[in-house]
Amino acid sequence: MSGLFISFEGIDGAGKSTHIEALARVFRDQRRTVTLTREPGGTPLAEKLRTLVLNDAMDAMTEALLVFAARRDHLTQLIEPALARGEVVLCDRFTDATFAYQGGGRGFDPLVLQVLEGWVQAIPSSSPVAIRQPDLTLWFDLDPAIAAERLAGARLPDKFEAQPVEFFRRVAAAYAKRMAEAPLRFARIDAARGRAAVWQEVQAVMKRRRWLQ
Repeated sequence: MSGLFISFEGIDGAGKSTHIEALARVFRDQRRTVTLTREPGGTPLAEKLRTLVLNDAMDAMTEALLVFAARRDHLTQLIEPALARGEVVLCDRFTDATFAYQGGGRGFDPLVLQVLEGWVQAIPSSSPVAIRQPDLTLWFDLDPAIAAERLAGARLPDKFEAQPVEFFRRVAAAYAKRMAEAPLRFARIDAARGRAAVWQEVQAVMKRRRWLQ
C-alpha cells in the first residue's frame, strides 16, 4: 500500500486530539500501520524546539525559523521514512498551522513563509521537485470564543493559548485562506457540533476518499 499523510488543523479546544486517536484506531483495524505525530515536534530535536517555541518570548521571524527547523527534522527523520514504508501518518498540525499562527496570528509575512515552505518541504527525489504536503488536511473550524470556554481551567496555557480571542480570529481567517488556496486538499469540519456528529463527518470524509470502508 502507498503511504498516506493526513494533517489535523485547528485551534486548541476544537477536538483534534480526540479524533486523531479515533481515526488511528480505525486505520489499525484495517491492518494499516499508523504513525501518530505532531508539530512542532515528532522527533527528539523537534520536541526540544517545540518547548522553546511554545514558551519562550521571541520575535515572529525567530519563531517561524524554529518551527521550520523542527519541521525539516520531522520530515527527514520520521514522516518521509514512514510514507516510504507505506504507513498512514496522522499529524497534529503541519505547515498550515504556521501560516495560521505565525502568519495570521502574529502577522509575519506570508511570502517569507512560502519561501521557507518551498525550501524545507522539497522532495528531492521528485522531478520536477515537488513540495511535501498532506494528502488531506482536516480543518476543525471552531469559533474562538467557544474554544476558550472548552479550555477554561483545563490546563496552564502556553504562550499561544493565552492569546486574546482576536488573535484566534486572525488564525481562523488564515486557515480559511489556506483552504481557499488548496480546496482539494482541505476538508472543513464543523467542530462546534457534538463529538459524535464530528466523528461521523470525519469518517464520511475518509469514505469519500475511499480510504475507509
